[in-house]
Amino acid sequence: MKQHDKAPFSDTIWDERETWSRDRIESFQLDALRHQLQRVGQTSTHYRKVFADHGFQPGDFKSFADLRKLPFTRKSDYVAGLAAEPPFGNLAAVQPGQAVRVHFSSGTTAAPAPVLWTQADIDRWADLYARYLYAQGLRRGDVFQCMFNYAWFVGGLGATLAAQHLGALVIPASSGDTERQIDSIFHYGSRCVIGTPSFMAHMAEAAEKLGRDLTTSQVKMVCVGGEPGASIPGTRERIERQWGAKMFDCYGALECQPIGWDTALQLGPTLAEDFIYVEILHPDTQEPVADGERGVLVLTHLDKQACPLVRWWTGDMVVRDSTTAPDGRTHARLKGGVLGRADDMMIIRGVNLFPTAVEDIVRAFPGLSNEYLLVTDASVKDPKTGFLTGVKLRVEPASGEPSADLGERLSQRLREKLQVRFHVEVVPTGTLPRTVHKAKRVIHE
Repeated sequence: MKQHDKAPFSDTIWDERETWSRDRIESFQLDALRHQLQRVGQTSTHYRKVFADHGFQPGDFKSFADLRKLPFTRKSDYVAGLAAEPPFGNLAAVQPGQAVRVHFSSGTTAAPAPVLWTQADIDRWADLYARYLYAQGLRRGDVFQCMFNYAWFVGGLGATLAAQHLGALVIPASSGDTERQIDSIFHYGSRCVIGTPSFMAHMAEAAEKLGRDLTTSQVKMVCVGGEPGASIPGTRERIERQWGAKMFDCYGALECQPIGWDTALQLGPTLAEDFIYVEILHPDTQEPVADGERGVLVLTHLDKQACPLVRWWTGDMVVRDSTTAPDGRTHARLKGGVLGRADDMMIIRGVNLFPTAVEDIVRAFPGLSNEYLLVTDASVKDPKTGFLTGVKLRVEPASGEPSADLGERLSQRLREKLQVRFHVEVVPTGTLPRTVHKAKRVIHE
C-alpha cells in the first residue's frame, strides 16, 4: 500500500466497509475466521497445541459459537510463550525473516514484551488508523502534530503512518519539550494533535502558565489514546474547554492495533469489526452479555499475520452498542469507551469502583488542577480482613490557596455520586506528579 493511493469512499467515510449491513459484517467475519483459524493452527506453536488440547479442528468451525470451545489467551500466556521460544515467543505465526517491525510493551509490570509485524500488518494498521482519523475530521493537507512517544511506544509510528497515508503533513514531535510543542502549534498551524490525555492536560496547563491561549490556535482535533480519558465526560469537557477543540478517544493496545476510535459524533469508539471479532463477556461467568450491559472485551484477529490472537482477554470493561450510528456507520461502538479494567476495579463495602468514575467527578469539579491520585493504604483498610473501607484521594487546587472547605465539598460530591467514603487530601499546587506518557493514578502505600 502506497501513501495517498486510496480515495475516500465519501466526504465523511474512508472505507465502504464502515457502512456494511450487520449481516454482511457477520458473513465476512465468519469467512475470515475460517481462514484465520486454519492458518493460525498451522503456523503458531502455541495455538497448534491449544487446538489439540481442546480437540478443536479449525475445519469444523461453522459458527461464532464454535469459537467458545477455545480458552482465552491472556497476557500471562503471551509472557510464557516468550520464555518457551525466545526471543519472539510461540504465539508468533511467522518467522522473524518474514516480519519487518517489532514493537514492545512498556515493561511496567514485567519485562518488555515484543510483538512482531509483517508489512501486510503495517499496511492494514495504517489504513485502519487513517479510517478513524478521517472519521474524526482530518483531511489531506492538514497539519498533524504527533505527541505520542516514539521511543518503544507503539502509538507514535502508527499515528504517523496513518496521517501520512491519509495525506496530512506530519510533525513527529514526540512527547517532550513542551514549550516548543506550543510554539509549533501556533507557528505551523497544527489542526490536529495526538497524544495521551495526561500529556494534553499537561500541555494546557503549561500553555496557560506561558500566557498562550490554545483556544486561539488552529487546533480543532485533540486525539488521545494510551490511557482512559476522552470518553470520561469530566476529562473531555475540561480538555475541550482548555483547547477550544473536540477531543476524540483513540482506543488500541500493543497486541491489537487498533481496536476502536471515536468518530466526529463522539458516540464512543467505533470498533474495527472487519479486523477483529468482538465478544463482550461477564467478568465472572464469562458468558456473553447483551448490548447495553457491562462486560469484558475479548478480541480475535481476523487477518493479523505476524502475531495473531484468538480470544484475547483484554481485561477492559466496556458496553457495546450495535445500532447503526446517525452518520450511517454500522460497526458497533463502545458506549462510554473503556469504563475501567476488570483487575483495576476496587470493591469498597460491596460497591464496585473504577478509577475512571473518580476521574469524571474530579475533572469536572471547580477549582482543581488536572491531576489526582488514588491511594490505598492501611488507613482505608479493615485491620482484620484487609478489605477496603474507603479510598484516599489526593488532589491539588488549580492555583493559589484553596478554599478551606474544598476537600470536604469534594468528598461530599464523591460520596453522593459513588456511594463510597473518600478521604480527600488537598496538597499544594504542583505537588502531584506530571507525566508526558501514561499516568499512574492508583498507588498502594
